[in-house]
Parts: sequence; structure tokens; C-alpha cells
Amino acid sequence: MIPLRDSNPTRRTPVVTLAIIVVCFVVFAWELGLQATSEASLDAFVTAWGVVPAELVAAWGAGQFLSQETATLITSQFLHGGWLHLLGNLLYLWIFGNNIEDRLGGALFAFFYLGGGVVAGVTQTAIDPESTIPLIGASGAIAASLGAYFVFFPGARITTLVFLGFFYQLIEVPAIIVLGFWFALQLLDGIGSLGMETGAGVAFFAHIGGFVAGALVAWLMIVSGRVSARGSRVG
Repeated sequence: MIPLRDSNPTRRTPVVTLAIIVVCFVVFAWELGLQATSEASLDAFVTAWGVVPAELVAAWGAGQFLSQETATLITSQFLHGGWLHLLGNLLYLWIFGNNIEDRLGGALFAFFYLGGGVVAGVTQTAIDPESTIPLIGASGAIAASLGAYFVFFPGARITTLVFLGFFYQLIEVPAIIVLGFWFALQLLDGIGSLGMETGAGVAFFAHIGGFVAGALVAWLMIVSGRVSARGSRVG
């Protein structure tokens, strides 16, 4: 299932969501420029600003919490490994992120989004602390938005492309099914990847960590009265 759009209108322009999309495109253009120069230049850039779990663990083990390694938990969220990686992530961000921004407000959404990405990076690092492969991409932060959407808008209708063998069909599916299916796939693939030497690939536990963190924060906001069950922001 590939979500294409939702039927959940926003009340205001999602300025922060649009800004994140623009920054991701600008950084990707920079990556393409480095790649045109040499693959070594691009590799060095990705290694410097992506999260390298082994280096992050070493830095924190030495008490270097205010270091470049820590900063990569933020900077890595704006790096991508190719057009498919970039466009796939930003499609999900646009469909689901704009509604979370609308619910939380721009400033709080920015904090929520970046915080979700940090939790995602730390989760993947905890699962594979010896990895020297850089973690890059917005998917962990976007997964936090998916988790929040799952809690805030479970009944929202998502226009989804469903493949049936060689055929496909556009159908409207409740968000709770689309996002529940997505999370189940991440969980199954994540468990299946444990102990495997796969080289560069998908950081499933970053997705899992981000989604769980986003869903938990959204639930706590409803329980605490920060956001009403109907969705309006309180205070």
C-alpha cells in the first residue's frame, strides 16, 4: 500500500513542513554537487554529518555530549541517499506531517519533528552500537509524525495505491489501517534484520523508535489535556 493523499484538511499553511521539505531539497542538491565532484567527497560529507553509531557511542562514552557526533542526530535528518529515498520520505511528510503541524502549531511541531528524529537515531544506535555505516534520512522524524497521526486521526481517510498482482487500485483506507500496516511491516522487517550483516540498508529500528515516540507524545498530549480528543489545541 502506498498512500497518496489524505482527506484531512488543514486550517493553516504548514510553514514548518514546507520549510523542512525545502531544506531537504537544498541539502540534496548540495549532495549531488559533491557527487559530481567525486564520490569520495560525498562519502566524506555523509560520514561527517550522518549518524555513525560507533562514533556516537564512543563520543558519549567519553562524556562528549556536546560534540559533532551528537549534532549528527539533527543534521542526518536532512541527508538522503538518492531521489527515491528523498521523494518517498517527503511524500509521507507532506501527507501526514502537515496535519500534525496544524494540530500542534509550527514551533511545537518543529521541536516534535526534530525530537522524533533524535529518538529514532538513538534507537537505531542502541540496536547496533558497533555499526560504522552512517544513518541518514528524514524517515525517523517522519515516523514520529506517523505515530502522532495514528493517535490523533485514526479514522482519517487515506487515498492509497494498492497493488494486486499485476493490477492496482486506488481506494480510501482509514489511517489506523494504513499506518498500522506500515508499522507492522517495520516491526517484522526489524526483527528479521537482527543479527544480520546487511551493509547499507533500511534502519528499521529508527522507524520503530520514531513511530512509538510520536504516538506516545500524542497520547500524552491528549491525556494531559494539552490537545483535546477532537483535535483542537488547548491553551
